[in-house]
Amino acid sequence: MDVIQVNNISKKYNIYDRPVDRLKEILTRNKRAYHREFWALHDISLKIKRGDSVALLGPNGSGKSTLLQIIAGVLQPTVGTLAVKGRTTAILELGAGFQPDYTGRENVIMNGIILGIPEKEIEKRLPQIAEFAELGDFFDQPIRTYSSGMVVRLAFASMINVDPEILLVDEAMAVGDRRFQLKCLDKIYELRQRGTTLVFVTHEPGQAYKYCENAVLLNGGNLMMQGSVDDVVPAYEELMSKDGQVAQKVFVKAPALT
Repeated sequence: MDVIQVNNISKKYNIYDRPVDRLKEILTRNKRAYHREFWALHDISLKIKRGDSVALLGPNGSGKSTLLQIIAGVLQPTVGTLAVKGRTTAILELGAGFQPDYTGRENVIMNGIILGIPEKEIEKRLPQIAEFAELGDFFDQPIRTYSSGMVVRLAFASMINVDPEILLVDEAMAVGDRRFQLKCLDKIYELRQRGTTLVFVTHEPGQAYKYCENAVLLNGGNLMMQGSVDDVVPAYEELMSKDGQVAQKVFVKAPALT
């Protein structure tokens, strides 16, 4: 069963050379364009089955994080459709959305409710989340008293300990010291072994081999290859050996609007 279906998705951003250009466009009621169009993704289609584990590979600027954010529902595609079936948690920008005047405990409860998890279920998981985050008494202190490392540790613990059916992980896993990072990766591996569907953005071939069975290679916003990690990772390494060249990005001068 396909739990993620990406159908012909493209993503466009409007790029303004100066902040005032955006205002000019508004004042002309969009009758004149002052922006360039930047296409971060071009006609991407892929299907991911329940329990599959997929590494998103590619050079910097290839569109990996953009695609992951679209799957997570953080961004909307400009063109194309998306279908995601199952409880989904996304480890993207850890700590985003936390309320600084709420305690760690209160933020965890609020985050769970946003994910659609009943409050009673979240409360049962609070001891497990607090233990994983290793915050001690700070768990009941306002987030504004936390260091940045404490914030991301709490965020990771709250996202990873709710039994997601689909787990989306970006490459930015600055979750404290090396020991804690390994602890987080071990937890991801545990969930993957339990049948959680995993989509994992990484630059590390070793992580792709360890955590994923399949892989997708992006470059310049284009889908270059998809298949088993044994097939895709060598193609990625060959691409990166060419000085990590990224395919030409598409910047298009917007036409005059009518």
